[in-house]
Amino acid sequence: MVDPLRTKIAAQADLHLQLLPGTDVVLAWSLAAELERSGALDTAFVAAHILGAEDFMARARQWPAARAAAVCGLTENEILTLVRWLADIEPLVLSPGNGLERGRNGGSAVRAAIALPALLGKLGNGNGIVLGASNAFPKTPNRLQRPDLIPDGTRTLNINDIGRHLAESDVDPPLCGLFIYNHNPIVVHPDQNRMRRGLARPDVFAVGIELTMTESMKYCDLVLPAATHFEYADLYPSYGHHWLQRAEPVIPPPGEALPNTEIFRRLAARFGFDEPCFKATDDELMDDAVDKADPRLLGMKPSEIPTDRAVQMTGPDGEPMVLFDNVLPATPSGKIELRSETLAKRWGAAALLPDWRERETSHPLMLISPASDKRISSTLGGLGASHQASPPLLMNPEDASKRDLRHGIEVRLWNERGEVILPLSVTADVPPGVVASEKGAWLATSRTGQTISALVSSDLKADLAEGACFNDTQVEVSRV
Repeated sequence: MVDPLRTKIAAQADLHLQLLPGTDVVLAWSLAAELERSGALDTAFVAAHILGAEDFMARARQWPAARAAAVCGLTENEILTLVRWLADIEPLVLSPGNGLERGRNGGSAVRAAIALPALLGKLGNGNGIVLGASNAFPKTPNRLQRPDLIPDGTRTLNINDIGRHLAESDVDPPLCGLFIYNHNPIVVHPDQNRMRRGLARPDVFAVGIELTMTESMKYCDLVLPAATHFEYADLYPSYGHHWLQRAEPVIPPPGEALPNTEIFRRLAARFGFDEPCFKATDDELMDDAVDKADPRLLGMKPSEIPTDRAVQMTGPDGEPMVLFDNVLPATPSGKIELRSETLAKRWGAAALLPDWRERETSHPLMLISPASDKRISSTLGGLGASHQASPPLLMNPEDASKRDLRHGIEVRLWNERGEVILPLSVTADVPPGVVASEKGAWLATSRTGQTISALVSSDLKADLAEGACFNDTQVEVSRV
């Protein structure tokens, strides 16, 4: 297990590498270099199936175990132990979890980690990588989303910048209208206080669709009641496996609640949009979302998949899809691309290869925000104990001693963007230099009316996809 936090799974692991946040790519490079030094790389597989292996290894060789250990907050022996295990274990299954990508080096970290099984030739034959399964499904997004209807010159804004655009009116024309659905930006966006300032502008007209009165909905001029997933039909591709399912409603929507699709159909009609796609039923939208001609659907329309079964997305041989058993990489070269021209074209020249940006130190502690077992992000945050108590702040005993802080007291967690009062839990579950508190808590849990999202920069972006860096936040902790 590789994780800064000693999670329940990490506590059961035979080996837990409690590295510092943002150093995963350095660890992966070091593992690759030491595996090469020990003769463990599968040179024949690399030559046949990997593009850019030598470029990747040129960077990796700069990080022998001793040097990487100093940066990652590990011991040299921990890295070398994992090297031996990776070389010896068969089959090898790597499972990168969510959260790894939420840092300045997040994309590079994922790329470097999943390079390791490839360099070892351990793909197929029981080996593999457990990762997002979205590409397993024959989705047809252009047919569903109709980008051909977007007028020329329509701008696209990064959702992480919306708070700044609202608060500072730094785009022309300025944002004066906002539609919030399937989202709780006050709680889950970085730079929470800037988002609140932006939503509080009197000249911003905000509309929300929600199940419950979240703290974001309180900023809306109009709130439309949403239907739950129990109340409408939908199609469900998976977040992590290869089965496609369909569900029918089990109860009707209460009161005036409507599914998002019906709300948008009615809005389209009022705006006078008369293209057929704006009148499409939910069944028709399902059929537009997935290619019904794909042989794995066995001639069924997606909207007609029986609700008592699931349709498996298999390989060409009808067997479960496994990379290098019955499917190959869907890259331009047909190989595993450790050097990616595609990524460089989309995200800039620096994305050609996995890279590492060192942390700029403004505060001595690094805050990570793991998931809670009481919420799904901020969903369910308004219920029961999750709504009443602040999540604790976890701090290593070494850091607590330096600050004369003791277990159980309330502490002030702060940086230049905001401050949060949290109960302190002194524990070795986090390494020195790292503090952790669960994401998704609502403002009502906080004495300051702020949660840890207030401390996260919205200006610092991950290296791929420009995502928010929730696990790359610099803070300090002091007595209240």
